Amino acid sequence: MSVRKSLAPGDGDARIATILKLAIYAVGGQGGGVLTGWIEDLARAQGYAAQATSVAGVSQRTGATIYYLEMAPAGTRTPVFSLMPSAGDVDVMIAAEWMEAGRAILRGFVTPDRTTLIASTHRNLAVSEKMVPGDGLADAEAVREAATQAAKRLITADFEAAAVRTGSVISATLFGALAASGALPFPRSAFEAAIRAGGKGVEASLAAFSAGFEAAEKGPGATVAPPLPSPEARVSGPPGKLQKWNRLAERGRALPAPVAEMALAGLQKVVDFQDLRYGAEYLSRLEAILARDRAPWELTREAAKYLANAMCYDDVIRVADLKTRGLRFQQIRAEMGAAEGQLMQLTEFLHPRAEEVAGLLPRPLGAWVSASPQRMRRLGWFFRRGKRLRTDSLWGYVRLYALAGLKPWRRLTLRHAQEVAHRDAWLATALGHLDSNPSLAVEVIRCRRLVKGYSDTLSRGLSRFDRVLEGIALVAGRDDATDWARRLREAALKDEAGTALEGAVQTIRSFVQPPASGQAGSPSVMS
Repeated sequence: MSVRKSLAPGDGDARIATILKLAIYAVGGQGGGVLTGWIEDLARAQGYAAQATSVAGVSQRTGATIYYLEMAPAGTRTPVFSLMPSAGDVDVMIAAEWMEAGRAILRGFVTPDRTTLIASTHRNLAVSEKMVPGDGLADAEAVREAATQAAKRLITADFEAAAVRTGSVISATLFGALAASGALPFPRSAFEAAIRAGGKGVEASLAAFSAGFEAAEKGPGATVAPPLPSPEARVSGPPGKLQKWNRLAERGRALPAPVAEMALAGLQKVVDFQDLRYGAEYLSRLEAILARDRAPWELTREAAKYLANAMCYDDVIRVADLKTRGLRFQQIRAEMGAAEGQLMQLTEFLHPRAEEVAGLLPRPLGAWVSASPQRMRRLGWFFRRGKRLRTDSLWGYVRLYALAGLKPWRRLTLRHAQEVAHRDAWLATALGHLDSNPSLAVEVIRCRRLVKGYSDTLSRGLSRFDRVLEGIALVAGRDDATDWARRLREAALKDEAGTALEGAVQTIRSFVQPPASGQAGSPSVMS
């Protein structure tokens, strides 16, 4: 590391130039505190005075925290270090996620005259990205271009994938990348000694350290092989049911090649959601669409995907089913790094609205409750605080498991009746355009993408869906109807507030004469 004079020249300022300044951007759960501790212990073991501080933030998940360290060769007098990084005054910037690197650049912590930027290229989506109904991913390439210009030296790789492959966390691979960068005047053995001194998860951390070191040595833009794919899921069960499944699968494989692959995936999804009879219903509806379609079978292929999604709606039963599966507990243990035999407490939070509870009732009773605002308010009051269930306990798990066991009851519920009515109206609307404009029929099928989730998310999706179909009905007779349908759907996916969609609908209304009073319009698809 070259010696600089950060302040005005003078004998008293020379020692200031020997201070090394490191900042770390880490999202909650990535081990930023552990990484900071390793670096601080490393510096002190090598005869340096060191100080570390942290400032919590709320940009992602549990919050992105800025860790800051300063170190200098120990002397006769204890140095006074700064508590926070300053723009243009950071030697090493470590970002444990790609967009965190972008934030560091925006704040001026990465400069071309001095900063070595070490960043992992993987993504942990920010809340702002998740809120967008469609593809809200930020532009990763823009961050790369900015990093190339802003940093004196750039070291990037998917350090998260390297950590997963070695059974550790990203803090260890980033520590390895720091060692490989040469930004600190310490040998590799000193870094490894700091890990051993920690005494926890030493072997896994050392393996991840080596993986990060090797990735960093490959230079800017280095990539790490992704985790090995999991074996293909196999269908298992009682011989009788397995035989019925095989017959359904053969029906799916008998469909035209462009349709079969998507249909088999959809079949597996709906059978997992409900049962084999539900899978047969899915194939029957798909075959009915195929009978009206023609090569290259674009309508049926799209219907195979979105019909399965429509039939596998999110309700209270589905949520309970997913939360009580063994695979989910295995994934949580893996994410938490729980060792074999180590106890782990897991609390599930359920907060259904009155609409979700009423939807769980038999159709006549649920419709009676839903028809009265007073009854709905009373139902909502009862569940106003939500429920917390400890699924690591027998009583908590059994309660949730019993709720998941209501799957055979699902077809009798109000929610199922509403979903069936909405689904049938959607398909009827799409097929109604098939003879006059096949490409428009395909676009209507794709509009089902707007409907997903449950609770408020579902309500907003249904509202956007109906608004899009209203706009499509206005342009259905035009030559450019397919283009407008696509624009409407894309506008609906742009923002949560629906501003872009409303603007697109108003544009259509500006050049399309609305139907005359009393003229039949497109069928309503609201449940």
